[in-house]
Amino acid sequence: MEWYNKGKNEVLKELKTDLSVGLSEKEAKRRLELYGKNQLETHTKKSVLSKLLAQFADFLIVILLLAAGVSAFVGEREDAIIILAIVVINAVLGIYQEGKAEKSVEALQKLSALSAKVVREGQLMVIPAAEIVPGDLVVLEAGDIIPADIRLLESSNLKVEEASLTGESVPVEKDAKSKIVGYVGIGDRHNMGFSSTIVTYGRGRGIVTATGHTTEIGNIAVKIQTYDDEETPLQLKLNQLGKVLGTLTIAICIIVFMVGILQGRHILKMVLTSISLAVAAIPEGLPAIVTIVLSIGMNRMAGKNAIVKKLLAVETLGATSVICSDKTGTLTQNEMTVVKAYVDDKILDVEGIGYEPLGDIKYKGKIVNLSSFPNLRNLVSIGSLSNDASLDNSSGMYKIIGDPTEGAIITFAGKLGQTSEQLNMVYPRVAELPFDSLRKMMTTFHSNYIDGKVVSFTKGAPDIVIKKCTKIALNGRVIDFTKELKEKVLSVNTEFARSALRVLATAYKVWDRLPEDPSFEVVENDMIFVGLVGMIDPPRPEVKKSIELCREAGIETIMITGDYKETAYAIAKDLGMVQYEHQAIMGDDLDNLSDEELREVVKETKVYARVSPEHKVRIVTALKENGHITSMTGDGVNDALALKKADIGVAMGITGTDVAKNTAEVILTDDNFATIVNAVEEGRIIFSNIKKFVFFLLSCNIGEILLVFISILVGWEVPLLPIQLLWLNLVTDSFPALALGVENAEPGIMKQPPRNTKDPILSKKMLGGIMFQAVAISFASLLAYYWAMKMYGTGRGLIHARSVVFTTIILSELLRAFSSRSQTFTLFKIGFFTNIRMVQAVFASFALTVVVLYIPALNEVFDVVPLTFRDWQIVVAFSFIPLVVGELYKDLFKNKVQYMKKRA
Repeated sequence: MEWYNKGKNEVLKELKTDLSVGLSEKEAKRRLELYGKNQLETHTKKSVLSKLLAQFADFLIVILLLAAGVSAFVGEREDAIIILAIVVINAVLGIYQEGKAEKSVEALQKLSALSAKVVREGQLMVIPAAEIVPGDLVVLEAGDIIPADIRLLESSNLKVEEASLTGESVPVEKDAKSKIVGYVGIGDRHNMGFSSTIVTYGRGRGIVTATGHTTEIGNIAVKIQTYDDEETPLQLKLNQLGKVLGTLTIAICIIVFMVGILQGRHILKMVLTSISLAVAAIPEGLPAIVTIVLSIGMNRMAGKNAIVKKLLAVETLGATSVICSDKTGTLTQNEMTVVKAYVDDKILDVEGIGYEPLGDIKYKGKIVNLSSFPNLRNLVSIGSLSNDASLDNSSGMYKIIGDPTEGAIITFAGKLGQTSEQLNMVYPRVAELPFDSLRKMMTTFHSNYIDGKVVSFTKGAPDIVIKKCTKIALNGRVIDFTKELKEKVLSVNTEFARSALRVLATAYKVWDRLPEDPSFEVVENDMIFVGLVGMIDPPRPEVKKSIELCREAGIETIMITGDYKETAYAIAKDLGMVQYEHQAIMGDDLDNLSDEELREVVKETKVYARVSPEHKVRIVTALKENGHITSMTGDGVNDALALKKADIGVAMGITGTDVAKNTAEVILTDDNFATIVNAVEEGRIIFSNIKKFVFFLLSCNIGEILLVFISILVGWEVPLLPIQLLWLNLVTDSFPALALGVENAEPGIMKQPPRNTKDPILSKKMLGGIMFQAVAISFASLLAYYWAMKMYGTGRGLIHARSVVFTTIILSELLRAFSSRSQTFTLFKIGFFTNIRMVQAVFASFALTVVVLYIPALNEVFDVVPLTFRDWQIVVAFSFIPLVVGELYKDLFKNKVQYMKKRA
């Protein structure tokens, strides 16, 4: 049996605590040593050195380190230093945002209460919350943070804000006398209080049942630390690509080395040639470019209200196929709003957004005339006067201080020009009967309301208020509240409730003078019924369109909430997320499903209500096992596990707890679902651009390999030295690659389905294009090299010939960068100058090449000489070959696709 299943005496007996005396100091000290402090433990953090070493585990980095070692061994120190510098820069860029689990636990610790009121040795005392032990008697009042998990023993009108733990949108009523049989979810344990939740109303007393990591919040903290970070789709693809490139590099180096030896070339020269090939094959700038482009994407997303904490999460967003969203505050406004009213036998529509007191009240589409609704002002006056909330506009934004449902009524009154402050000045409160969970009503007494008499105003649960009324105020008259009229009002209440509205009824009673000893039975009977107000936390206006955009983009949207099924389903249906009731399921139903059964259920279910943190993790896991890239949004402690488990955790920046924000990879600064959709689009653009510069870099690198490889095979001298190849890969290619990283979105990017993350980063189309372009680059460079060797010879003129081929391959790659901006659309369609960054990058790379060619000090470093006018004519002529070939390939491929479609 759980603590919530046990009775008061059974709990006291099991925990060996006296209700009036509490624990002795000696016993409390013994239990503190036995159970430990009431705080969360953290795991040892990774050292900076271990994080740095982890960056060198990449296959390509290992090959580069070997190349640097061999270069240093044979005396090529400059090459070795440059290669090592590349490796170190990439490693430094790769260390970022580790230890999120540690930060999450730190945030959970901050949530905990700093001190607590306990009864020990018969005395009420305040002690540090860390010293609380199981069996301690804790005293609770409004405003207290509950210091540990407790079984309530006494409660009086106790309400607790549990939104961060359960997702419940309003404070939960607690009742120490509640008897619970069998298992129930956290949100339905009404006789329990949970660590780090906040008392908002009433008072209570309870006995501590769990502390530290054994509390509900502690359990979450432990699990956060046990979940390992999973590699993102991009990490997997880049690692896969790295292994393929690395294997090919080693194979090509061995083949070329053996060919050279068979040709009778010097071993040392062939070692240097093999290093040249290794350098040519590996796109050294790729890791840095990926990091920089993702960083640029992070900045762009930040401008669109999405702060991305983890670089690779930028791209993973683009692969998202399912978005699991919390309801309150993300899909909805998190502001209770009156949307319906029933008065004078008519149903009124109330317009307006949130707590701002602006909006029309309409009947059948027309703005109401107050003279036609004599009891409308009575309705809002009663709701505003029997009310403890207030409307605050001090920050320029309307906020509610107090209960959200009471705040909604005050806002409703404001739309009719009435404020609670004005009403209370004119009709001052002289007494009250506070709300309690048994009566489900609240009554206040006011003077001077009718003919100077005292009036009692009551609001509460409709079925109870209606039962307590014998009269009804109807169209300016007070008449008997007959059975037929009561049934009509109850049917309206049922209609409101079916629309997932939270409904309150209002009534009043006139007194000659204030009762001397007002009792509930006397005051809250024989009342005059006035009307109903129906309220809901409405959907955000922009969310419906965003969900439609998701549908067009092939992305499923799922609601996971701690709220009730009826409310969740009504909101989901309004937003177009569901069509049928069977698409919504309760958290309790998940407990009866095996993991295999759940994987089938998640294929159809779109709404999950009254779920626990463990349910959320199971749902996310099932979706991932079905092959989905899953994004999870949340704001509370209860969301932390699922945020960690999802491929992308998205936390709310405004309403989110520190725990959620530190666990998630993305934080929404506006708590808006529409921002997630914008971030997904940005992620798709970024992945598309990553493919473009990978396409560009690999075609350049393979072109360089073919140039060196073919030259060796035909018996020519090596056309490019390692330092020249490094210049090509790091400077010449990197600038255009970065420009490709900020390319604009291609048309229809959000009308395509999410990409299959199992597909390699290089599709067949891309591989064909890469080989086509690589052959064109190597062909143009070989022609230039052949011409230069014929022109200047291979002895002393070899440096000049290498200078010609060095410049040719640079210029051909720079021109080809323009063609790489799209694999589908030609330059004539997208325009030469629509990406100004590309123009700037090509100009900068070309200018640096000219500097290397014509500055004497750099001539010596790079083993080049200045080119003649005749050289430039040849260079320019041959450099245009890859660009022309690339554009022709697009047209040929496009025509082939169209032909295949016609045949199909």
